[in-house]
Amino acid sequence: MDGLIIGLDLCDAYTRLCCHEREKTWCLPTVICRKKDDDEWYVGEEAYAYTLVGEGIIVDKLIKMVMKDGTATLGGVKYEGTTLLKIYLKKILALAKEEFFSDEVKELVITLEKVEVKLMDALMYCADYLEIPRDRVHIISHTEGFVYYVLSQKKEVWNNQVAVFDLSEDSLHYHELKVQRGMKLMTVVAEDEALEESFNLDILNTPSGGKLADKILSSCAERLLSKKLFSSIFLTGKGFERQDWAGDFMKLLCSRRKVYMDQELFARGAAFKGMDYLHEKTSYPFICVCEGRLHSTISMKVLHKNRESQLIVAAAGDNWYESRSSVDLIVDNQDYVEFLVTPMDPKQKKLVKIPLEGFPKRPERTTRVGISVGFLDEKTMAVVLKDKGFGELFPASDAVVRQEVMI
Repeated sequence: MDGLIIGLDLCDAYTRLCCHEREKTWCLPTVICRKKDDDEWYVGEEAYAYTLVGEGIIVDKLIKMVMKDGTATLGGVKYEGTTLLKIYLKKILALAKEEFFSDEVKELVITLEKVEVKLMDALMYCADYLEIPRDRVHIISHTEGFVYYVLSQKKEVWNNQVAVFDLSEDSLHYHELKVQRGMKLMTVVAEDEALEESFNLDILNTPSGGKLADKILSSCAERLLSKKLFSSIFLTGKGFERQDWAGDFMKLLCSRRKVYMDQELFARGAAFKGMDYLHEKTSYPFICVCEGRLHSTISMKVLHKNRESQLIVAAAGDNWYESRSSVDLIVDNQDYVEFLVTPMDPKQKKLVKIPLEGFPKRPERTTRVGISVGFLDEKTMAVVLKDKGFGELFPASDAVVRQEVMI
């Protein structure tokens, strides 16, 4: 297949890149430097090398810089965080393009430790700079990357629950996945927990520090895995590049379970998802409920050709960042718009009414309302209601209602 399908795991400490069905992968520190004498940009270990010999000025923690609207001054020029991120991503993608002799990116799926709208917006601006159409760029959480990675394996890997421990330079994350069957459509529920027991990896450099780290992880594993049936456990992150310090932890994990190690787990999951975007029919026929996905279905009761039905404006499992819908409806004997919010447990469903405040009074069935729905995160729906009138008899007014709804 011409063109690249890229999975990119982007974190403040490191970046991992892989391409679907290509063996070579990359892992490099998320740093960038501008060389003093030729104004060229370098990333990863090259950036460190030039900085160490005094030939470059380095910038790290690019994601935090973007989130805080930070800047960096290099060679007398002030750069915004988003600008540096654009240059960094261009250099990263160039590695794959040069290796595989391809300039086209068919799909780019970026996986993040935490999906936040400000960072996601910035990444879309980066896509524009990289001249990759926005409909080919998708942003998912580590948890969702984990889901797609696991469900691309043989069924015995995910027949029961699956967990992953992610031990990086400054954090310890635990992800857990379970498949719920017996429903109309198989549902995969995955959760992520940032564990308070995280530690700096420098402690692994001494025997006493290694023993302490082993004790901490063993305690976490006993708490998180007890009384649950797991098909497999995955380990990822720099902390697990070697396991000689984690004897008790590994012994506990390997008790009646299969344990796997994959440093590119999240990036590979993103690449699997990227490949699926190119299929007319998905290879993953399930509802995915996890960070970055809606946990509830949003619908409206409508009457069409004298038949009452629920019009779905967003479904559980949809990517909240990409989920947007617009519809025009005529209100009948009511001065409000009503949404039905149905979570995975239908017993907890609720009605949300938004009054049409400021809308002109008109005879019944002569007010057409433009309804636009989007999301600020997986728990917050943003609704815009506009008066569109009713033909020449009742022209549209300037009435607009904007409201955020917790779902």
